[in-house]
Amino acid sequence: MSNTISFQEIIGYVEALSQEDQDLLLELIQKRRVEKRRSEIANHAVQTLTAIDAGTAKKGTVGDLWADLTGDE
Repeated sequence: MSNTISFQEIIGYVEALSQEDQDLLLELIQKRRVEKRRSEIANHAVQTLTAIDAGTAKKGTVGDLWADLTGDE
């Protein structure tokens, strides 16, 4: 059996909180989302630097990128 909580149940729990607790929860969620995004960006940077070091990264202009994406020569 699964112990999952439905989205609607979560909404109910949040609505049952005081306004102050709701504000704190919102702030906490926003901070965690920012930290998660920062971590994702850092991981992408490491991947990019690794690709550059390995010589597998592509370099060029926006036009080069567009041509690569669309298959135009």
